[in-house]
Amino acid sequence: MPTKVGPDPSRRNDNARRAILIAAIELVGEVGYPKLSIEGIAQAAGVGKQTIYRWWPSKGALLFDAFLSFAGEGEAAALPDTGDLSADLKLVLKATVDELEDPRNDKAMRAMHVEIVNDPVLAADYRARLDQPMRELKKERLRAAQRAGQLAGDVDLEVAVDLLFGPVLNRWLQRTGPLTHEYVEHVVDTALRGLEPR
Repeated sequence: MPTKVGPDPSRRNDNARRAILIAAIELVGEVGYPKLSIEGIAQAAGVGKQTIYRWWPSKGALLFDAFLSFAGEGEAAALPDTGDLSADLKLVLKATVDELEDPRNDKAMRAMHVEIVNDPVLAADYRARLDQPMRELKKERLRAAQRAGQLAGDVDLEVAVDLLFGPVLNRWLQRTGPLTHEYVEHVVDTALRGLEPR
């Protein structure tokens, strides 16, 4: 006689978690971060508020998890290495510009950055789960360029990452000027002139 198998609680949890993450991303795009509430997310996801509070300490932490989930946390790939450092960096930064300038992402991503600035716990989580892993991938691509003689051997790679990637994020956050592919070309060309071997 076959054994009766009941519902899998872990599957229920996975379905509820995914519904919550989707609701958070969709709602923040509709109402903006200041009006985003745990109550609204719970209602949109079809779960109780206590379910959300049990899994996330704040709406900022929930929104960050939503971003990571849909960006594919843990799936970050190495930066392209075609042998042409300038072309590879421009390719990555142009894709970054396209993502930042996508109107579907704008409100949610700006809200996320404000929360990171204001919440030290969330900032530490952001550094550990996103910023540092991405920074290591960027430094590894620059190390390959050093080995190929395309970058000076004594370049501080932490500073080099900031020089190459910082201006794009800063221009987007501060709205100091148009964020375009042409701007990326200028950033990479200017930074590499200072980083190339003398």
